[in-house]
Amino acid sequence: MSRILPDPAAQPAPGTAGAAPAAAAAGPRLLAVSDLHIGMADNRPITESLKPTHPDDWLLVAGDVGELTEDIEWALRLLAGRFAKVVWAPGNHELWTPREDAVQARGEERYRHLVELCRGLGVVTPEDPWPVWRGPGGPVAVAPLFLLYDYTFRVAGTTTKEESLARAHEAGVVCTDEYLLHPDPHPSRDAWCRARVELTLRRLEAHDPAVPLVLVNHFPLVRQPTDVLWHPEFAQWCGTVLTADWHRRFRTAAVVYGHLHIPRTTWYDGVRFEEVSIGYPREWRKRGHPKGLLRQILPYTEEEPRT
Repeated sequence: MSRILPDPAAQPAPGTAGAAPAAAAAGPRLLAVSDLHIGMADNRPITESLKPTHPDDWLLVAGDVGELTEDIEWALRLLAGRFAKVVWAPGNHELWTPREDAVQARGEERYRHLVELCRGLGVVTPEDPWPVWRGPGGPVAVAPLFLLYDYTFRVAGTTTKEESLARAHEAGVVCTDEYLLHPDPHPSRDAWCRARVELTLRRLEAHDPAVPLVLVNHFPLVRQPTDVLWHPEFAQWCGTVLTADWHRRFRTAAVVYGHLHIPRTTWYDGVRFEEVSIGYPREWRKRGHPKGLLRQILPYTEEEPRT
């Protein structure tokens, strides 16, 4: 099983489906989206419909564009041709090595291949200098992160990765990453995660605190967003406890993430977290796109109570 549906109680009411097209913006915006999953035929037209409303709009893409390299390239090329700047953070699906993909690179090699693909398109990656958004709501440094997960969002009552995974297998809730996301040359996905956390932490510590950050990661940086999952066993593929204080430790204007397919705004310690996913057709057909296809990160106008 590659995706666990969220608790219906956390979803917008069915009557909110079908958000109206965005009107022309008075100024440039910092926008975000994730989980386009264009390998699904009904999601490709959604990607084709994504357009800026100002020539200086930026777009943050928080992972899970697709699984096949040709699909990922098609989508990022399309978006890079429309938006003034596109910033990409990889999801777990981009890191899969499907049998039918023309690129059979695994693990770190696959990630590096995608980084070079993005650079050829002019798309910013986690390996590049962090661009500074100087439009409305700025300046902020936009930091795309690649961190993965380390199974520390464990099932309640378990104390080890092995116990937590065993509970997931017993419940029939197992992420497809276990079969298609290879950590080569790292000994495990959690070892790869720890290496990425260490590398990213050094960059964050070296960042000038005078410039606030917008942190863009496929997975939530804190565990709380996973509390509404129907199947709590899936949380162990959703992040790491090693990042739990980053939004407090570093001066953070907003955190952008996806993966859970629960588009919403939440606040932790006074910091705004935006889940910006499109999700699978079976999900968006039910809930619509109540927050629109593209989420406005900056400038931010508070439109709802903090939750």
